[in-house]
Amino acid sequence: MVLSWQIVRFNLKETFSISYGSYSYREALIVQLSKFGHSGYGECTGIDYYHISLTDFDKKLHSVKEKIESRKINHPTDFYLFLEELQLPSFLRSALDCAYWDLFGKLENRSFIELNSIKISVLQESSITISTAPIEEQLTKIEKSSWHKFKVKCSRFDEMEIERLINCGKTIALDANGSYSAEQCKWLENYELSKQFTYVEQPMKPSEENFSNLKADKFPNWMADEDCQENIDLKDLQPHYRSINIKLVKCGGLTPALELIKIARNLNFKIMIGCMTESTVGISAGAALVPLVDFVDLDGANLISNDIASGSKIELGKVLLSEKPGLGIHIL
Repeated sequence: MVLSWQIVRFNLKETFSISYGSYSYREALIVQLSKFGHSGYGECTGIDYYHISLTDFDKKLHSVKEKIESRKINHPTDFYLFLEELQLPSFLRSALDCAYWDLFGKLENRSFIELNSIKISVLQESSITISTAPIEEQLTKIEKSSWHKFKVKCSRFDEMEIERLINCGKTIALDANGSYSAEQCKWLENYELSKQFTYVEQPMKPSEENFSNLKADKFPNWMADEDCQENIDLKDLQPHYRSINIKLVKCGGLTPALELIKIARNLNFKIMIGCMTESTVGISAGAALVPLVDFVDLDGANLISNDIASGSKIELGKVLLSEKPGLGIHIL
């Protein structure tokens, strides 16, 4: 097996603003695993506020390249155990795990869906992200959009703005990115109309001390994002969150995501498959899990202007799964 990788800069179609800052581009590490004329691809994004350095990942890959290339082709679950032994960060482990699933499926001439006996019935539509901005600008973007579901980024708490979003006649979710206080969350919990939001994601900054203020049985559908990363015990979240956002880079890839979904279902969580700002490489991996979840937020490739791959895609929210082997990823 041959391992190669490159760092790619993705330009955003418009400035992406959240409570952590504003961004005009994203950099991503694209990993390629090749064997017998087939190649599998994985991706992870560099995120400054998570202290994710692609330069560090580049050095790490150089240090483990020989070990990875010497591996025989076995089932992806065996490869994942090997990745855990290398003690790689979750973002890098995810890129390699997804690339291996893509390669393995292509070698077996079977899709990820087939390899995991995933039944496809209803595919939930994806939301499109509305960046932080004055409320008039956000409402104008929502009104002009041809998408049907929206995730509105917030960097502050404003009762009037919340009421306007509820009354705009569209399917809206809120993503606070940790910008709300405990007092503001309590107000939402007692505000009956807040149940009209599809979910309210990561209302407070991530920590057990903060999320212990939230109550899962109140009006908002609280959704854990930063509070739901690898090694989390979902039982700790259960009294406080009704839903979780699974992002492959945060949990370590497709292999642990499949296990996390099983555990979440047993605990009666609602589940979303989410993404970072990614190309079709990363989105295709996330899309493979759409048949297993309740909410979808896979708009990442729709936000960039220089996509590098084909595969599963999202068109105006509709998830179009590739039927090709592996994850169906091909570099353009």
